[in-house]
Amino acid sequence: MPPGPISPLLKPDWLRVKAPQRERIGEVADLLLDLKLNTVCQEASCPNIGECFAGGTATFLIMGPGCTRACPYCDIDFDKSVRALDPTEPQRLGEAVARLGLRHVVITSVNRDDLDDGGASQFVACIEQVRQRSPLTTIELLIPDFCGNWTALATVMDAAPDVLNHNIETVPRLYRKARPQGIYERSLELLLRVRQGWPRAYSKSGLMVGLGETDAEVLSVLADLRQHQVDIVTIGQYLSPGPKHLPVDRFVTPEQFDRFRSHGETELGFLQVVSTPLTRSSYHAGEVQRLMAQHPR
Repeated sequence: MPPGPISPLLKPDWLRVKAPQRERIGEVADLLLDLKLNTVCQEASCPNIGECFAGGTATFLIMGPGCTRACPYCDIDFDKSVRALDPTEPQRLGEAVARLGLRHVVITSVNRDDLDDGGASQFVACIEQVRQRSPLTTIELLIPDFCGNWTALATVMDAAPDVLNHNIETVPRLYRKARPQGIYERSLELLLRVRQGWPRAYSKSGLMVGLGETDAEVLSVLADLRQHQVDIVTIGQYLSPGPKHLPVDRFVTPEQFDRFRSHGETELGFLQVVSTPLTRSSYHAGEVQRLMAQHPR
């Protein structure tokens, strides 16, 4: 007989999320709806949405909600059609940051491989609007790889974001499976270019575990990131959004996440490694302000 379907792994107790404060979530969600803004919290089904919305924070997703890449781990909708950018989006995002009173904002985007600059100009417009409406807010960008368009990267970096994040996502062996349109070496080159060309910015990257990698491969990626002068790393447990996405291969224990953090900070010398099962790229991102105060540039 042919083998039956593989049963999904049971989620362990350490991945349970506390019930959110519904009133505060409603306030943030209503503001985002009013300003017609997308968040990665909603579009990517982030498990921390309750905590972040309750705290009055959100990671803004621009140029979406559709993405021109179809990575099988991601819950953001695939849309390869050519779409014009919304010129009012940066103003609406700046207003949201001001109304929420954010001290630190994270701005990310879908991949827009249909655009000549990958959307770099829209990132710049968003930075300008945030600084105009909320000048004391520190700005973190989580950018795609721009298909290796280094002129587009320079356009973004010349706008002087405080933190530049580009996620390595997984180990190189799994790129074809999890990130088929990405190139591991290209992402590393992007991160190195950021540190060498704009040394005042803090560079950041993140990866998921539980896709089929080994602990040794995770340590190897950490070594690669440090060799390419990355300052901050986030490591979190992959959670499959649904049956059409890649399944979870394993649940990494909190103790192993602690070992990743200790190795990264103590042995490799990262300024910070945030490593827990529920860590995501933008989770507790505002803590970077404390890091910037401790390691000023």
